[in-house]
Amino acid sequence: MYSRIGIIGGGIVGLATAYKLQKQYPNSKVYLFEKEQDLGMHQSGRNSGVLHCGLYYEPGSLKAKLAVSGIQQMTDFCREHQVSHEICGKVVVASDEREVGFLNNLAKRGAANGLQGLKFLNKGELKEREPFVVAQEALLVPEEGIVDYKMVMQKLSQLIKEANGEILLGIKIIKATELTNEVIVSDGQREWALDLVVNCTGLHTDRTFKALTNRKDSPIRIVPFRGEYYKLLPEAEKLCNHLIYPVPDPEYPFLGVHFTRMIAGEREVGPNAVFAFKREGYTNSDFSINDTIESLTYKGFLNFVRHNFKFSMDELGSSLFKSLFLKKARKLVPDLDGNHFVKGMAGVRAQAMDSTGKLIMDFRVVREGRQVHVLNAPSPGATASLAIADYIIKEYINESL
Repeated sequence: MYSRIGIIGGGIVGLATAYKLQKQYPNSKVYLFEKEQDLGMHQSGRNSGVLHCGLYYEPGSLKAKLAVSGIQQMTDFCREHQVSHEICGKVVVASDEREVGFLNNLAKRGAANGLQGLKFLNKGELKEREPFVVAQEALLVPEEGIVDYKMVMQKLSQLIKEANGEILLGIKIIKATELTNEVIVSDGQREWALDLVVNCTGLHTDRTFKALTNRKDSPIRIVPFRGEYYKLLPEAEKLCNHLIYPVPDPEYPFLGVHFTRMIAGEREVGPNAVFAFKREGYTNSDFSINDTIESLTYKGFLNFVRHNFKFSMDELGSSLFKSLFLKKARKLVPDLDGNHFVKGMAGVRAQAMDSTGKLIMDFRVVREGRQVHVLNAPSPGATASLAIADYIIKEYINESL
């Protein structure tokens, strides 16, 4: 029995894992280590706040399974703890014949994943729901929604502390030493003796894997992609009633520039997907020499750019020039004007990539001795966080108790 368990990373997956461990093993002591002075400062607190129900993911994949159960768990959690959320549905828009084919395949995929109520809208139905959207075909996904993930994390933090868990802020774990009956983790100054440690460090998960296992390399490499958003001005908020998404290109994990009604009522447009010169770089001027060299000398990233040069340049252009970003958004809502929005927030996606340049789409977890490493938990990682925690416990912790 593990009586002392450490979670490294205070984003939503780390918090959900700590919370679920406490519920399942109430006699265990759970420690959560976060290097920042607050929780959810990066991916978990810098996203569009959407509840994804499992439309996009390969049937049978871990993402598909955990997204479907994850959105149900997340909405149940929000109802129980009075966290702001709304199942408002979304419209996915095809703008040409090629995209109509993608949209038809997407509808079949969603049905295979168990989604309910999927419906192709006629022109009148689309106009009633989203009057300013122009589409050749539009799919209604009624089970999608919006949520305040920061509020979710605050509630998880509260529940962890109430169950005698410890949340240690400003602590960056940099080393682990495995002994026969325990693993010692350290931030370079202090040490904690644990029975098991779980790495949920998101943007730094590959580095944490190497630091804790003393391996020279990680099974995956994280390459950071910044996603930038614009915020609609109040007079333009009428252009978007709920959620409006383009049909994603199946070659990429990025969902494309879309319109989101946030839980507080504001409207956002975005994100793009631009290579970031710093893993926690939220503007074009943010730069880390180490992060940049690490990415630019990784053959996987070089292969990705070589095979996807036009995509990479298009995304970079949309970051440098507002007019190019506007062009992407006007594909969905032609009435949008450059004067309708201003710069909003930005986030950085931890995109896992292999040495061939292939983007790793599915969730990935591995175990090494007394260590469990969440190597890849991109979107819908926030929606599915409670289900991901269940999966980690069942597949990587329970079996060895």
